[in-house]
Amino acid sequence: MTERERDPVEAGYDAVYESMLASPTLRRLWREHAAGLDFPDEFAHISFVTLPQLERIARELRVDASDTFVDVGCGLGGPALWVARETGAKLVGVDLSPVAVANATLRASALGLGAKARFVTGTFAEMGLDSSSADAMMSEDAIQYAPDKHAALIEASRVLRNGGRFVFTAFELDPDAVAGLPILGTDPVGDYRPLLEEAGFAVEAYEEAPGWPEPMTSAYRAVLAAAEPLTEEMGPVAVAALSAEMTLTLERNVYRRRVLAIATKRPV
Repeated sequence: MTERERDPVEAGYDAVYESMLASPTLRRLWREHAAGLDFPDEFAHISFVTLPQLERIARELRVDASDTFVDVGCGLGGPALWVARETGAKLVGVDLSPVAVANATLRASALGLGAKARFVTGTFAEMGLDSSSADAMMSEDAIQYAPDKHAALIEASRVLRNGGRFVFTAFELDPDAVAGLPILGTDPVGDYRPLLEEAGFAVEAYEEAPGWPEPMTSAYRAVLAAAEPLTEEMGPVAVAALSAEMTLTLERNVYRRRVLAIATKRPV
């Protein structure tokens, strides 16, 4: 492993991606408090996207079997694989974690979607994909972690063709609450609309998720309360990573709200 790959934050989330799908406790808690009991378990994930929200994302992407869409910050790929199955479109998943990429690839094969989906290692600012190679792009509750949001949205615009749709959920950050914090405090954004416009997008919708701050609050509290069985199932490194982020989020109130953004790349 390289020095960068040994970064403790990345190592923690590699451990989460390695063990999440094998943890019945985490999967149960996430279905009960975050994703919803109607979310198909074979596409389980660790964002806050519910099945109705994912159905909306799929509609707004406007892709079909002739198209290619990207999921950036894809993690284990569950929601994007569901979209690929439902729409017939080809999927390229991009994530910083090589563990997530490897396990998402295995998951696609197990779901019979190996010929339709591929996963690659990359970042928000450097996806490693050709310019104008995607018809649409999605992301679920991940962009707030990008160290340079402007660069991330410029990269999204580069990869999308003219008229391509970018549909994402993300958390708006409170700059005062995250000041001095690692990752979240690097480039806190309280409203993604100006950055989307600067990157060449026309913003069509920008909506607060209903019921905010639920289900985040109840999901995080439930996971923190289950530290002992989760440690047995996932290991101490994964649970420490989850616990640190969830505790900080609840104590510092770092998020202003969770939003759904729908934007179209303007012709250039």
